Amino acid sequence: MEYFSDKEEGPRPRKEEKISVIAWGGIVAHIQSLVSIGAFGYSYPEICQEGTVTVGTDVNAFSLAIKAEIPDIKWPFETSRRVASGYPIQEEPYAPNTLSILDLVQFCLKAIAKPIQGKYHDYYGHYHLSFDEQEGKRDFITKINSIFSRNGIVYQLNLDGSIKRLAPPIIRETLTNSIFNTGDPILDSMLENSRKKFLDPDPIIRKEAIERLWDCWERVKTLEIPSDKKASIKRLLDKAACNSDVREMLEKEAKELSDIGNSFQIRHSEVKKIAIIDSDFIDYLFHRLFSLIQYLLKKR
Repeated sequence: MEYFSDKEEGPRPRKEEKISVIAWGGIVAHIQSLVSIGAFGYSYPEICQEGTVTVGTDVNAFSLAIKAEIPDIKWPFETSRRVASGYPIQEEPYAPNTLSILDLVQFCLKAIAKPIQGKYHDYYGHYHLSFDEQEGKRDFITKINSIFSRNGIVYQLNLDGSIKRLAPPIIRETLTNSIFNTGDPILDSMLENSRKKFLDPDPIIRKEAIERLWDCWERVKTLEIPSDKKASIKRLLDKAACNSDVREMLEKEAKELSDIGNSFQIRHSEVKKIAIIDSDFIDYLFHRLFSLIQYLLKKR
């Protein structure tokens, strides 16, 4: 559903990397509603006492599976926690860590199907259920992505079960639509690997994207003359520059980015190197180098 506010003002910018307690509450409410109608009976069936027909979700089996695969998620789901002992009881809103919530979303997508009511069993007061797996998964994805979008969260759940982090708007379309065809299959593979890592929800893997992109940069420098990196990058910059001022600017940018790769913990991991821990800084560095590489390759 498209909300009126989205039509009038546009959707909320999606820049939040942490799933808030409000968004977590919405996810919990949706999963619990699906448990109640038997949507997880497709994978964790509660069987009619007079036969082998599914009539709902086996909540015990469902909860045990969650505990086994995602230990950080407690059952029943916690949306608040006690903050002090004694009386009166004091609680504050709570959400598990974001990666655990994303794991739960993937777990539920794998297990879900849309329940279809069949014969009504008068004695036990329940319906016999059949399931439409694809429609159930599509509905679940739509709802979860709506929660993400309405809360400005940068993640997106896909039909194949993967979760992608939406890149910052300035580079999102470029990264999403990038198809690498440099003439060097190894470089193409390296660039694609870096792109995928950058779109991963895990900040540790996204840092690996920076490291991989700087490896790409070193290979790009040798495309023109593989045996002579210095002459090769000179020729690459010459091809890309339309005048002397642009040539000077490109050379300065290329040198600064090479220096960054050597000064920070990107290409080297010595203790004296500068650590990269800020997510926004990862975005900045990736965008800066990716833009230069993309421009130079386009002008070859």
